[in-house]
Amino acid sequence: MSGSATVVPEQPHGNQAPSAGRKRLGAQVIQDGVQFRCWAPKPAQLDVVLEPHGTVHPLTRGADGYWTGVIPEAKAGMSYRYRLDGNSLYPDPCSRYQPDGPHGPSLIVDPDTFVWRDRGWPGLTMHGQVIYELHIGAFTPEGTFDAAVTRLDTLKDLGITVIEIMPVAEFPGRWNWGYDGVGLYAPAHVYGEPDALKRFVDEAHLRGLGVILDVVYNHLGPDGNYLPAFSDEYLTDRYPNEWGQAINFDGPGSKEVREFFIQNACYWIEEFHLDGLRLDAVHAFHDEGPLHVIAELSQAARKAAGARSIILVAECEAQWVCTIQPTDGQGWGLDAVWSEDFHHSARVAATGRSEGYYTDYRGGPQELISCVKRAFLYQGQRYQWQDGPRGTAVRDEPAEQFVFFLQNHDQVANQLRGDRLHQKTGPGLHRALTALLLLAPETPMLFMGQEFGASAPFLFFADFPPGELARQIHQGRKQFLAQFPSYASAGAQAAVADPRDPAVFQRSKIDWSERERHAGSVRLHRDLLRLRREDPVIAQQARDRLDGAVIGPAAFVLRYAGKQGDDRLLLINLGADCDYRPAPEPLLAPPDGRTWHLLWSSDAPEYGGPGVIEPLTETGWVIPGESAALYSAKVKNGRSVLEERGPIGTV
Repeated sequence: MSGSATVVPEQPHGNQAPSAGRKRLGAQVIQDGVQFRCWAPKPAQLDVVLEPHGTVHPLTRGADGYWTGVIPEAKAGMSYRYRLDGNSLYPDPCSRYQPDGPHGPSLIVDPDTFVWRDRGWPGLTMHGQVIYELHIGAFTPEGTFDAAVTRLDTLKDLGITVIEIMPVAEFPGRWNWGYDGVGLYAPAHVYGEPDALKRFVDEAHLRGLGVILDVVYNHLGPDGNYLPAFSDEYLTDRYPNEWGQAINFDGPGSKEVREFFIQNACYWIEEFHLDGLRLDAVHAFHDEGPLHVIAELSQAARKAAGARSIILVAECEAQWVCTIQPTDGQGWGLDAVWSEDFHHSARVAATGRSEGYYTDYRGGPQELISCVKRAFLYQGQRYQWQDGPRGTAVRDEPAEQFVFFLQNHDQVANQLRGDRLHQKTGPGLHRALTALLLLAPETPMLFMGQEFGASAPFLFFADFPPGELARQIHQGRKQFLAQFPSYASAGAQAAVADPRDPAVFQRSKIDWSERERHAGSVRLHRDLLRLRREDPVIAQQARDRLDGAVIGPAAFVLRYAGKQGDDRLLLINLGADCDYRPAPEPLLAPPDGRTWHLLWSSDAPEYGGPGVIEPLTETGWVIPGESAALYSAKVKNGRSVLEERGPIGTV
């Protein structure tokens, strides 16, 4: 059967005009039917095929390979595909929903039918944020957007302010981390329909929680990527890429490729009211043009947000400070960047192992002090693991622009068994590192279940069809882990889990009943986040008002300068008892007219600790092993600010 697609002027969709003057791609419900627009310079003919009857509606080719048309009889809820050159049928590259997965038909969705309740939500800025990374499929037993809503109050009570969702773009199979996405505009059908994601964001905003989404613009998944059928310009072999072909951001045809990805970023911000994006592996973006694609994306996404403030966060293994520098210079204009250095140094401090990509870390007190003070450890020095310099210089960039973490999806899973950090070290040392993470001036991030000491591992899972691709994915995982000498052994290689094994995915789901059983860990995190939020000195998040010194083989002190002499002193001891007598370190001296008052200790029994021993004795400092303690400078014969507010924890 065949019909026709009327050529009419481009119409804005509903109440949402295309952001920054951009013409929307995909299927848009308008007053006169449904308007289709697709960039496809490769085929000589492009038709819309409406299901279930298979009516064919030719589109009209315009400038630069864009095909457009309006189909009056089309409406929301109908399925469709694009037919190229009268032959093969493909899903829409900008489909809003793939109810049968990436290989099936696309569904026409009218986004204006969703009724938002978050009117007046201002958005986010980086200062004061605490990020919580989660995977929708493994966050709850049901593994859906709607099920995740039931845990929002729990996160709010903990002190979380921003939820970072791992990628949700449509992928093949029943489970996937999300970094094999191929339907970049369609929330994965296994998690729920598009309105389910909107409900999650809406409910989060009603609780005062922000939501950012992890997006992958450096490669496309190996199964279900039909973009090359529409254009040969999407991908390029001119640059190396460890996950397949690189995205063409600066070669022939790159103008429209850039538009495809930038419009995708705007789409998530605008249509789903998301508060920002986490950009995966920006060191793998290749663009030699005058305006880097990430800088252009940053500018466009902020225009799409309108009056709302958004945050854009980079994962950058190379630790390029240009990611967070203004676009009016040579920067990319993002709001924050992950610091891998903090994780790596803390991990070595916790485990004592420096193999693989931990080779260049020792986990000593000075490393941790330097990282807290300077955000990155490697700022251009030689990095043995990569046989060359790594990182760029950090100058006056504020602490809030650097994201610190002890766990994330990669660092938990990049192990043979995917076990959590608390399972690899002693409880006292883990509490001390947690205090360092949550009281450092940088922006902290937790990984789902970290706050209650989840026993569930987080393993690499990907449900590709049985066959050669699945075998290659499993083999590739073995090769990746073999960079660690211990995991390269024959026994370890044989034990690397198959990513498509259903048990691997099921084991990675966190068990929420443990939250009640591990109440001490929850209280530790909640109390530290309350300190971070309410203590006026800690809440400054000021790198330039912080100093530190080593006071023992595994012990150090951080001093936070208050504005009126109300300093804070954080003592961290990651080793055995530290008898620091005499104490020639000047940072331990109280401000004039004040004395040190013990405000908080990781040894409190409520956290699972052995009981608090005052580190500051009449004869000097004796810091208990594997502990952390926070002091406030109290006016002699007076009360500190937090004493007036009431105690935190048991101290």
